[in-house]
Amino acid sequence: MGRISAKSMRGYIIDALLFFLGSLIYAAAINIFTAPNNIAPGGLTGVATMLNFLFGLPIGTMILVMNVPLFILGFIYFGWKFIIKTIIATALSSVVIDATAGIFPQYHGEPLITVVFGGLLSGVGLALILMRGGTSGGTELAANLIALKFPHISMGKLILVLDVIVVVFSALVYQDFESPLYAMIVIFITSWIIDAILYGSSIGTGKMMFIVSPKNKEIASTIITKMERGVTALKSRGGYSDKEGEVLLCAVRRQEVYRIYHLIHEIDPSAFIIVGDAGEISGEGFRNITASEVTKKKRAKKKK
Repeated sequence: MGRISAKSMRGYIIDALLFFLGSLIYAAAINIFTAPNNIAPGGLTGVATMLNFLFGLPIGTMILVMNVPLFILGFIYFGWKFIIKTIIATALSSVVIDATAGIFPQYHGEPLITVVFGGLLSGVGLALILMRGGTSGGTELAANLIALKFPHISMGKLILVLDVIVVVFSALVYQDFESPLYAMIVIFITSWIIDAILYGSSIGTGKMMFIVSPKNKEIASTIITKMERGVTALKSRGGYSDKEGEVLLCAVRRQEVYRIYHLIHEIDPSAFIIVGDAGEISGEGFRNITASEVTKKKRAKKKK
């Protein structure tokens, strides 16, 4: 129990450090590059940036205030375990954004530098938070709630629609039609950086998890319902005990490993887990293989 507690405490400390570092980098993107140049990069951060422009309201405080109703709905529909890290990460990032607003210098110069570094810093900051199972709330949490009503629409499309609405509205607020164009570039760079950090150079890469536990059925059910990842039960036989059993196989994205570890250890702290690299994962939930890629692979085999 002592070792488990020590391991959990170490995990909490790493969470806190990366949440703070991610919040600091994200705050730099907002306070140095996007907000001073009237760029509302989607989501509630974009809305808060526009409120700051119109009424002088602090960006971090407004992000937190607008997230409160989403936190309440998230608790009602998903429970505390689903949103607890989102609440912590959002509160911390909001405080850091306001605390550094008068400290970071504001950049007013080349628009290309503004959008590139604004998107780069936003992507790195958010990736550090996502890496430890947190989110920035806002559109991601809103999309989860909307998905309950429209389950046939993918999460990615819902988030994109919400971001586009904010970006388009920013043209009316700033009375500048270049502003939403810059915002779209920032969103694109941010998304690309997050994917590169969390998933590697290819979105199809990930991790393979092998799980052995007497509570395999409960673990598999939890992964399927809470992580929306498929689980395969493989028949096994112990080399020493000669007893038949099963091993769970689950393909996941890199940033999901920690969250699944946490779910497994809540059910069975002594579960045996092996995590391996998957050079390429293709199929539903990962990267789709195009017809041209299939043709290229066939040609490569023929040459061999």
